[in-house]
Amino acid sequence: MKIAVVGAGAMGSVFAVHFAEAGHAVLLIQREGAHLDAIRAHGLNLAGPDGERRHRLRAEAVPPAEVHDMVVIATKATQVAAAARALRPLIGPETVIVAMQNGIGAADLIALSLPANQLVIGIAAAFGAQLTGPGRGEHKAMQAIRLGAYGDLPKVLLLRAVEAWQEAGFAAGAADDILTMQWEKLICNASFSAPCGLSGLTVGAALADKDLGAVCLAAGREAWTVARRLGVAIAIEDPEAHIRAFAERVAGAKPSLLQDIEAGRPSEIDFINGAVAREAERAGLAAPVNRTLAALVRQHEAAQR
Repeated sequence: MKIAVVGAGAMGSVFAVHFAEAGHAVLLIQREGAHLDAIRAHGLNLAGPDGERRHRLRAEAVPPAEVHDMVVIATKATQVAAAARALRPLIGPETVIVAMQNGIGAADLIALSLPANQLVIGIAAAFGAQLTGPGRGEHKAMQAIRLGAYGDLPKVLLLRAVEAWQEAGFAAGAADDILTMQWEKLICNASFSAPCGLSGLTVGAALADKDLGAVCLAAGREAWTVARRLGVAIAIEDPEAHIRAFAERVAGAKPSLLQDIEAGRPSEIDFINGAVAREAERAGLAAPVNRTLAALVRQHEAAQR
């Protein structure tokens, strides 16, 4: 398949290298800068549980007018609206567009510019990925990838995309109810994104802290309560057990929101803790923990500018 990966951040780097090693023709779209320069000059280096590898990839700053079979949008949620507008030259009538963002709401922004009936929502679970320098990334694990149709995507196209991810070594599968899976992940993201972003702690250290751990659990419980009120069919009966199990899998990881704050980039707070507060209001609930955490992160980011 011809696959374009948009955004060579931590997760985009993992995706691109594994797709290329599986024999797919990979185009990497990344903004100009040291990271793109290093990829062009030396290839993309990726370290993980299965060792370190380097792969030469075609990398461009501007999407060329070439239709691809699959376009994976791996940018931050804050960048998807602009990215989607620029990606039209890559999209044909049977191109599968995969949105791989944290939180909820990013796919809605993509659908404003690209065909909703070709759009897939993707969920990546517990990879613990980060960039370690220009042209270099690492990940702690390769857990599940789940793909589900955003709109009326033909089943054959969804299964074709799933097969491509499986060929690349991912534990990928199709999800009939992708919204439920988004919320199950959001419960964990809400638990650790803002607390780690504000404290600088890893997931495991934040949960182990006597004071901050209680905040992490409270944020996750709020997200769970909101999902239940909205009628999302989550199967989680014990949200704290769900949160603790997640933390155990990625104890040494820095949430992407912390990585963004450390790098001085705009964070995805409005798609994570801020989204919980926003969805709570829609459901007629209050979410004071998530609302407060989101406000604190926004203030922290404003002070950094």
